[in-house]
Amino acid sequence: MSTTDSPRWLDPEQMRSWLRLQAVIGLLPGLLDQQLRRDAGLTHFEYLTLAMLSEAPGRELRMSALAQRTNATLPRLSHVVRRLEERGLVARSTAPDDKRATVARLTAAGWEKVVASAPGHARTVLETVYDDLDATEVGTLNTVLDKMLAHIDPHDTFGIGPATGPRAARRP
Repeated sequence: MSTTDSPRWLDPEQMRSWLRLQAVIGLLPGLLDQQLRRDAGLTHFEYLTLAMLSEAPGRELRMSALAQRTNATLPRLSHVVRRLEERGLVARSTAPDDKRATVARLTAAGWEKVVASAPGHARTVLETVYDDLDATEVGTLNTVLDKMLAHIDPHDTFGIGPATGPRAARRP
């Protein structure tokens, strides 16, 4: 910004939506975490890690790919995967094609945990995010989020793609 440019400010309607978005960003993770801890004995991040493995081919991913899909640093992910491994939900091994890489694999007990935990998690997501929205509002939300993600995540870090097309049909 040059010295002749004046700063940009949010208009009142933008400020209103920004404050609400901040509230959702601040409150929703805690609600999801609380439900999963109570009903499944998992943190939201542990559940996300198990869920990403459950959706991967062969229910396994290199740790680097899992870190990308969960938006975690490798040290944080390693710590969480170690805890899940101690509980028998995940197993780690050396990648067969690269002895320097580690692969995390969902165990049978991990699969059972995801299957048992998913209905309560989905119920919480529906109750806290979608139950008060009609189909048009959900479509609008997808449009808004697609635009935001195109700007803040142009390389599709999470591999979720746009909210339309074949991938959308597989995702709740």
